[in-house]
Amino acid sequence: MSLKRVPNHETIEGVTILHDLTKEVSALSYIAFKVIDMQALSSYMNKTILQEVCIVVLQGEVTVRVEDQIYANIGKRHSVFDRIPTDSVYIGNNHSYEIISNTVARVALCYAYSDRNLPSRMIAAKDNSIEERGKFNNRRIVHNILPDTVDYAQNLLVVEVYTDGGNFSSYPPHKHDQNNLPEESLLEEIYYHEISPPQGFVFQRVYTEDRSIDETMSVENKEVVLVPKGYHPVGVPDGYTSYYLNIMAGPVRIWKFHNDKHHDWILSR
Repeated sequence: MSLKRVPNHETIEGVTILHDLTKEVSALSYIAFKVIDMQALSSYMNKTILQEVCIVVLQGEVTVRVEDQIYANIGKRHSVFDRIPTDSVYIGNNHSYEIISNTVARVALCYAYSDRNLPSRMIAAKDNSIEERGKFNNRRIVHNILPDTVDYAQNLLVVEVYTDGGNFSSYPPHKHDQNNLPEESLLEEIYYHEISPPQGFVFQRVYTEDRSIDETMSVENKEVVLVPKGYHPVGVPDGYTSYYLNIMAGPVRIWKFHNDKHHDWILSR
């Protein structure tokens, strides 16, 4: 099964489903993912059943209704390449919700397994912490939407990353596929990619130490890469900017990674 997924374009009543990755079609056990494009004044409804979800407003403005709670007029960007944080909504297990688009919008729905009925909450753009990581040709900017430092989700982790052309990201290659805390946690991961200008591409490799997985992909705009296990670096060609949204979950909600020992030396430069 290929680790790369290209967008679908199934449209129903003003909502186009670009990706709908459930465990039945992705071979991932802990996480699922959906991206929808919404025409203005369209609506998408669903319910979390043994799942929690983080609704990330990638672009445009929407209103989210979670039963009797309303999060109105959220979303800060015309494009992810505005390079500013956005608004999100966390919804716990066993809640009905509706997304209503105030404008043309693109929304990501990031799911993880959950059996706890946790309260829903707004994650405002101002609540995202921003980090600069790396040096030399290993620089990127990280917006922490739902990091492991917050305690109101059960399993789900969500971050977004910007990498300029000529840089590598998720680098040096690292993995988090062993339930071996405190050294390493087991987290499955999904990468949703956008690229500016949109005709560009990035390279992503997913590989394990024993090479039972070893796939190198040219990834284009709005495509998804699955990381069930293994190392997963991203390289961005000169002249293009990479955006990706990361979704992670596993048996313990903590991000502890292990660098590839063959490439860890670059951190000592």
